[in-house]
Order: sequence, then C-alpha cells, then structure tokens
Amino acid sequence: MDLRTFKTEQAIKNAFTLLRSKKELEKITVKELCQSACINKSTFYAHYRDIYELSDTLEEEVVSSIIKNIRHPEYFTENPAEFTRELFLAYFAQNSLIMILFSGKQRNHLAERIEKSLKELIFEKYPEYRNDVEKNVVLSYCIQGGYHAYAGNPQCDMNQLVEIIGKVTRRAVMEQE
Repeated sequence: MDLRTFKTEQAIKNAFTLLRSKKELEKITVKELCQSACINKSTFYAHYRDIYELSDTLEEEVVSSIIKNIRHPEYFTENPAEFTRELFLAYFAQNSLIMILFSGKQRNHLAERIEKSLKELIFEKYPEYRNDVEKNVVLSYCIQGGYHAYAGNPQCDMNQLVEIIGKVTRRAVMEQE
C-alpha cells in the first residue's frame, strides 16, 4: 500500500471513529464521514462499499489485535485462569476502541467475533475439539460469559474481575474433565 492510500485509509478510519464515538452506526452518513475526513465520496467508495463495511473492517481489526495478544491458547485447558487473564488484558488494551465500535446495537458483535476467532485458535492447537460438542459448549460459555461478565461490571476492579472470571472458567473447564 502506498503512502497516499495509507493516509487516506487512516483519515477515513479516524473520521469514522470520531463520528462513531458520538452517534450510532445507523445514523452515520457517507457524506458526513467524507466531510470529516476531507475526502470525496468517490474516494470513500474506492475503499469501502458502505459505512457497514467500514465498521466491519474496524471491528475485525480490533478482534485480530485481541487474538494476537493470546500467546498461549493451550492455557484454556492447561491453565484457564491465566488464559482468562491474557484474554482480558487484550480486551483492556483495546478498551477505548471497543467502547466506541461495539456500542449500541453492535454490542454483542465483539463476543461473537472473539468466540469464533478464539475457537479457531484453540482448534489449531487441539483439532480434536472441533467436533467435540462438550468442548465447544464450554468454550462458548467461557468466552461469551466471560466477556459479558467483564462488560457488565465496569465498576469492578479489573484485577479482581479477571480473577473471578478466571476461577469460573477454571471450574467450567475442570468440570468437563
């Protein structure tokens, strides 16, 4: 990607993030985004089909960043509390963007995307889990439940919250063995 294209992409993403921090996704127009990014509509459409594709791209970048911070996917079975700590530290590192991109009607998208990506990461390490119904259910429960416990308790001390979610994850994983 050449520098001009990179700068245009960044201008579009920055303008979108700023607008998204102020309003719901459905209320953002291409026209106002282009004004904010100082680009023409044709430039926007050269990069994205619509606002939803742009949003999807940014959401995927956040999820990829979170997944890249999971250094030990095998810890899900070997050390669930540490796995949980890695996951929530990765969430915390992206918290500002998460709060913007996954607000309103987009709130559940993060947990769904994280679940899908984490399962793939874990299935790479443990291919036998892919068709194991019990492992899949436990993974879904721990990932989705952990995320919603994290997101639903912003007033709690993060370390304490991660420790509690880690204990619950450990119990759920150990229970199936």
